[in-house]
Amino acid sequence: MEAAIQTRGLLSLPTKPIGVRRSLLQPSHGLKQRLFAAKPRNLPGLSLSFQGHKKFQTFEPTLHGISISHKERSTEFICKAEAAAAGEGDSVAASPKIFGVEVTTLKKIIPLGLMFFCILFNYTILRDTKDVLVVTAKGSSAEIIPFLKTWVNLPMAIGFMLLYTKLSNVLSKKALFYTVIIPFIVYFGAFGFVMYPLSNYIHPEALADKLLATLGPRFMGPLAILRIWSFCLFYVMAELWGSVVISVLFWGFANQITTVDEAKKFYPLFGLGANVALIFSGRTVKYFSNLRKNLGPGVDGWAVSLKAMMSIVVGMGLAICFLYWWVNRYVPLPTRSKKKKDKPKMGTMESLKFLVSSPYIRDLATLVVAYGISINLVEVTWKSKLKAQFPSPNEYSAFMGDFSTCTGIATFTMMLLSQYVFDKYGWGVAAKITPTVLLLTGVAFFSLILFGGPFAPLVAKLGMTPLLAAVYVGALQNIFSKSAKYSLFDPCKEMAYIPLDEDTKVKGKAAIDVVCNPLGKSGGALIQQFMILSFGSLANSTPYLGMILLVIVTAWLAAAKSLEGQFNSLRSEEELEKEMERASTVKIPVVSQDESENGSLGESPSNSPEESAPTNNM
Repeated sequence: MEAAIQTRGLLSLPTKPIGVRRSLLQPSHGLKQRLFAAKPRNLPGLSLSFQGHKKFQTFEPTLHGISISHKERSTEFICKAEAAAAGEGDSVAASPKIFGVEVTTLKKIIPLGLMFFCILFNYTILRDTKDVLVVTAKGSSAEIIPFLKTWVNLPMAIGFMLLYTKLSNVLSKKALFYTVIIPFIVYFGAFGFVMYPLSNYIHPEALADKLLATLGPRFMGPLAILRIWSFCLFYVMAELWGSVVISVLFWGFANQITTVDEAKKFYPLFGLGANVALIFSGRTVKYFSNLRKNLGPGVDGWAVSLKAMMSIVVGMGLAICFLYWWVNRYVPLPTRSKKKKDKPKMGTMESLKFLVSSPYIRDLATLVVAYGISINLVEVTWKSKLKAQFPSPNEYSAFMGDFSTCTGIATFTMMLLSQYVFDKYGWGVAAKITPTVLLLTGVAFFSLILFGGPFAPLVAKLGMTPLLAAVYVGALQNIFSKSAKYSLFDPCKEMAYIPLDEDTKVKGKAAIDVVCNPLGKSGGALIQQFMILSFGSLANSTPYLGMILLVIVTAWLAAAKSLEGQFNSLRSEEELEKEMERASTVKIPVVSQDESENGSLGESPSNSPEESAPTNNM
């Protein structure tokens, strides 16, 4: 651009603007009348002298005494719109793409996918290991799980999230991430190499035996928490890895660095790489579970397997930290993530009030709580059958390795279909698939348990006992439910936060993380505890658990339908705002300079607008 003068937002254009820029910057006849009909009052500002030609005063009071001479008689426009247009042109410039995706987007999406892979790889190992520890331990059973989730997991989860909320007010986001994840890595390493080898010395088994003899077998579940307290602590830390590291750290970071359009496109696909982790981690668990077959007599094969698996967990944890550091170091963040927002300071009661006051957040919370209750109602009943079929820790762990591999394959397949579901049927249908799958498979599982007698001849022809058939059907129920959860439920839940305003988004996520995640997990546990204490065992309470599952899933579907209407409404408003912003990006020029020879701008009202306006010489 020739003789372009740019001073604090003011830009001088060339004599012969061409193309679209000329049409955009050509002032209309009415605008020229308003600009040149009256003499503007003099303001201290920028003086432009053209060797005897007239002077021009701008409306920029902060610049004084800057003189610019021009030897040729030319017409110049001074406008802020052109500066904006120039900047817009630079931003629109085609950025490098790979497979149709911008490189800057890939620099975010690929590390996020790898982080999710590592997090779920660890979670699969931890989830399978925690069940083996607490279910197969001496003096324990699957009935410990409801009491453990209610009286240990729930208080620690709420306490952890309250501590997280306080830390978020004093630490930067980077420091907060490392402060939260590093204690997990240290603990899991210490458990494998220190706490488990010393478990026979630190567990008060004699005290637990005395209390059990006094209180009776109905209290075996609560007393088992005391008996194997270090295993229970591992169970809670593994549960917290799922809720804290996945829900809070990973998804919070993903929401921070991705735009809305990127989230819609890639959130359903994050699980593709992540659920390959389920396949590999399932194979890893089975490999180390079978390791004892090659060990000599007298060697604790489970201790050797545990050390190896915890070493992998530590290595994956360090990889997560490295990927987080790399993204923050080399990837530019979206503008909105750099804006400073007031961090919400919400306690438990304030979180509950916020949940109740917002219909949108209330429906979203219902989805989270209903999933936690529903999956626990079925899962604990299934694990009680699983222990009866596989009483040995290594046999139990080997089966869980196969289970995790199958879950990964099913989830990978559903991930491939999930983007089609979102594109073809929308958010509402995707949100309703998970409760529908859980209800249908849950009915099949409970039906086999309740009415196993009529199915016994058919099961025998297949070479299975009714117990083994119940184990396989329960495994299929968990596989399909969790694959639907990973591929559809989690992306739906996170996408539901995107259209909210920043304040509601942050407070809503904080409230759900503090209250609803542990409440959903312990809600089913509370129901099971009541059933166990009332009917003596999970087996006796199975019919009632099936009825409760039906009620919970019905409420889940109703909340999903309500949330669908609110979500679509907010998305429509967001799209409308985007269109208005696009329409406002092109501005009409506000100042023009004519080429009259005498006086300053506005001092010769006798000049016609045509004389003051630039001419187009084609």
